[in-house]
Amino acid sequence: MQKNDGMNYAPQGKPNPVVKPGEFAFAAIGLDHGHIFGMCNGLMEAGADLVAVYDPDPVKVEAFVKRYPQAKAAASEEEILLDPSIRLVAAAAVPSERGALGVRVMSAGKDYFTDKTPFTALSQLEAARAKCEETGRKYMVYFSERLHVESAVFAGELIQKGAIGRVVHVMGWGPHRLNAPTRPQWFFEREKYGGILCDIGSHQIEQFLYYTGAKDATVVSSRVANYHNKPYPELEDFGDATLTGDNGATFYFRVDWLTPDGLGTWGDGRTLIVGTDGYIELRKYIDIARDKQGDHVYLVNKEGERHFSVHGEVGYPFFGQLILDCIHRTENAMTQEHAFKAAELCLKAQQQAVRVE
Repeated sequence: MQKNDGMNYAPQGKPNPVVKPGEFAFAAIGLDHGHIFGMCNGLMEAGADLVAVYDPDPVKVEAFVKRYPQAKAAASEEEILLDPSIRLVAAAAVPSERGALGVRVMSAGKDYFTDKTPFTALSQLEAARAKCEETGRKYMVYFSERLHVESAVFAGELIQKGAIGRVVHVMGWGPHRLNAPTRPQWFFEREKYGGILCDIGSHQIEQFLYYTGAKDATVVSSRVANYHNKPYPELEDFGDATLTGDNGATFYFRVDWLTPDGLGTWGDGRTLIVGTDGYIELRKYIDIARDKQGDHVYLVNKEGERHFSVHGEVGYPFFGQLILDCIHRTENAMTQEHAFKAAELCLKAQQQAVRVE
């Protein structure tokens, strides 16, 4: 697992198959972001068979097949879309291209699993909504900072058990290391990556909706800036926003590309969840100056103060749930409306953001 480079951070868990070999085949299309490796790992650990891959760049395909030799290099996107044995397509295309690819996948009768951010424009979201309704296919999103983080999964379990009562406020911090020389050109083009609140902010908004149970929210305020990376004028290296949920819960989050080189991981991601009966703090990837291992959960409630180190203890149930949802047409992993609402709110936060210097 690459801990210094968030773009290639691909968690690996313990095998926990929900299907037998040959029961659920999937393919990968679009290898522009390293998150595709985490997506494939999660699906394969849950028992899915990775059978094919396509990207117009043969160098990317060669590296992918070297890592996953069971995946056949397809000659075209159409070869995958026309294969009736493939149930789901996982994709990490350039962000601005993810929506259109999803529409093509769903039109071919397959479910779609895309890296975040799922869209860079509200028009793309509207097209995907319409195609979902037309086809009944899924447009699922890899919100990895909750789905592929054991401390975040464990926090959800604590909340569901009532450990902190009703959740009334969430604060999220999503700092990332830039590693500018290793980034592709599209990463610095505003039209292609969508802006910082649209991109890595999507993780934060999804977590707020999940932990509070809100079905909708209002963006109260949002800001973006390029404080420290003037050679890349279209990059936003800082963003924050405040939201209020339809259930009264409130939310503040901050994301940035300002992680210093001295940190032992790609970003000190944290979440603070405040309830009526206690609070939870997540130190997802590191506990600075104390423990380089991530997945620390701190719980304070009427029973006292507790620390849980859950790395390797919880697993990643989303992937197995997604596979079973695709087979049974259920919504246990994530509802379609939840995925789309998180996308909608990050787009709105980005759209109305005030630029500061």
